[in-house]
Amino acid sequence: MSLVFEWTALAALTDTPGTGGRLRSAAQDFRVEEVPAYPLSGEGEHLYLHLEKTGHTTAHVLRELCAHLGVRDRDVGVAGLKDRHAVTTQWISVPAKYEAGAAAFALEGVRVLEATRHGNKLGLGHLRGNRFVVRVRGAAGSADRAAATLALLTAQGVPNYFGPQRFGLSGLNAEEGLRVLRGESRLRDPRVRRFLTTSVQSLIFNRFLSLRLERGLFDRLLAGDMAKKHDTGGVFLVEDAGAETPRAQRGEVSATGTLFGKKAKPLTLDAGELEREALAAFGLSPEVFASRRGDRRLTRIFPEGAEVHPEEDGYTVAFTLPKGSFATSVLRELMKTEVDAPGAESEEGPAEEEDA
Repeated sequence: MSLVFEWTALAALTDTPGTGGRLRSAAQDFRVEEVPAYPLSGEGEHLYLHLEKTGHTTAHVLRELCAHLGVRDRDVGVAGLKDRHAVTTQWISVPAKYEAGAAAFALEGVRVLEATRHGNKLGLGHLRGNRFVVRVRGAAGSADRAAATLALLTAQGVPNYFGPQRFGLSGLNAEEGLRVLRGESRLRDPRVRRFLTTSVQSLIFNRFLSLRLERGLFDRLLAGDMAKKHDTGGVFLVEDAGAETPRAQRGEVSATGTLFGKKAKPLTLDAGELEREALAAFGLSPEVFASRRGDRRLTRIFPEGAEVHPEEDGYTVAFTLPKGSFATSVLRELMKTEVDAPGAESEEGPAEEEDA
């Protein structure tokens, strides 16, 4: 099976007609607002900057901020990465002693909306989620169609696929990531090597999830699944699939997939068979990920605050997703197109999973 990301290789949940249309005609058409994990205290040794940026990756803004302040990059905190081709807001923390310099920070396309103090440095994954407001153009008269599909997704959940942003500009990150895992890559930068291998983990997860959709298992559980409670986050082994599946169908729990590594044991029983099938599609085994930490990822997420507003040439859709999720998984179901297919430079990928 190809290591290149393709939406057509992944099963969709809904069979409603797509709206078509196009994204990102202008940066203002794609807005992302970071939803913090906790309120800020207003005092402490760290200064939190609420930034709005357009036309910059998060990494570029961090480099410019570090150079301006004369601060080490390891002393700067960020919860996640945000798109370049979008208007995005997010929090960045720096030591409070740089407060005067931070007030004078200036970069075209970047605004400091707010500055306040807090007791700890902002860490990767320290966010609840992201609010997306997306304009879909070239889809006139399709707002009702989008609203109908969005209602289904709100009720049934969204397949929690890793979007094309995880796989690079040409969708080839997983190919180089596999060479890293096999010791065949000449790349030496450890951060780049880690990121590339996450693409391989993500590709296998996507295949596992697609198999569940193809076989009617999206809202069902299998013996051997590691299921996660949506309200508390607790994870448990499914021993009696028949007894636990009604909870999944009510949206209380969902199956998880394995991001392989030494701290994420492979699934067992019926779920394990499905997982091994996903691995075999790429000729891989769990052992190749022995150098990775590993993690578990929900197969299903539920959008919050979902809205659709008609526009003259299409519609605007808004929704909030939990951290680590990709807006493209929702947009693909609405539009039924190759949403943000490889070739579009983007950085929507969830930084908090970078070390999986």
